[in-house]
Amino acid sequence: MTNDHYRMRIAVLFGGTSEERDVSIASAAQIIPALRALGHEVFAVDTASGRLGFAQERQLLSAAVAPAPPSTTDIARVRGGAMVLSPQSFDLHETDVVFIALHGGAGEDGRVQALLDLAGIPYTGSNHIASAAAMDKELSKRLFRSVGVPTPDWLMAPATGDAAGAVLGWPMVVKPNKQGSTVGLSVVRSGAQLQEAIDLALQFDDEVMLERFVPGREFTVGILEGAALPAGEIISPGEIFDYSSKYQTNGAREIFPADIPAAESAMLQEYARRAHGVLKLGCYSRIDFRRDDAGNYWCLEANSLPGMTATSLLPQAARAAGIEFPELLDRICRCPQGALIKAR
Repeated sequence: MTNDHYRMRIAVLFGGTSEERDVSIASAAQIIPALRALGHEVFAVDTASGRLGFAQERQLLSAAVAPAPPSTTDIARVRGGAMVLSPQSFDLHETDVVFIALHGGAGEDGRVQALLDLAGIPYTGSNHIASAAAMDKELSKRLFRSVGVPTPDWLMAPATGDAAGAVLGWPMVVKPNKQGSTVGLSVVRSGAQLQEAIDLALQFDDEVMLERFVPGREFTVGILEGAALPAGEIISPGEIFDYSSKYQTNGAREIFPADIPAAESAMLQEYARRAHGVLKLGCYSRIDFRRDDAGNYWCLEANSLPGMTATSLLPQAARAAGIEFPELLDRICRCPQGALIKAR
């Protein structure tokens, strides 16, 4: 290999104990073989159980994502058997970089990143402060508006149906403030349904956001090394891009690049760069939008660790820019947070 493409020793962190555990496993199932095919030495680490042997790895990574997130009983069982999280537990000190393939929970909210920072271990994605800011939807929306990125109006629970309806109108979206993959999210159409939706969201977070629902088309823009990738459109069978639509075969149709005027595509990319920048996100992210019937674009959220299977949205955006999945992974590994990678 050239000096720019030296062989690395990479630990892929995945699994974990969040409601997005299955999604994380699906990402790792494609990241690990792709990195090995590039010649890197890769080992798999489930943050719930530790470093995996080959047989364990093959068994765990062969599972498909179910139509719904793991049940609270399943997650409680995983958490009950989880190991204490520490770099020593995972034997990470001899790695060149840790590829974080976790989604949701401690893997995406900055806690794992802070641990790796304290241990001086380089890792992919964003640092602990940016990760926490992106996971907090209310904080993100306040920052979006500070740089001129439109985002739908919102309130935080508790709120009565009358008060929320007067501010946001009906329908509205009710969701956990710090959660991903639409876990715990409901579209509420009347005040009579509001408390039930809040109670559902409270099962996944202690803060609940009520947000104006934006009907219309859904778009996403990936960011890689500071550059905005081509915008994509997501066409879901339902009115939202929900968990099943995201992770089931034929759950949604995704078009890259999106079939919109060049001026609108450029505007979306600029909004995405601003959102990425104001959150101080790292090497890559994905920013999600809705376009209303009047043609206005609204930023919904930023994903600091978006899904990373070969057919996930960010890899599709990269492919539209001429960057195939293995190259995307390699580039992500070569722009880590923390200490610099040393050439072998």
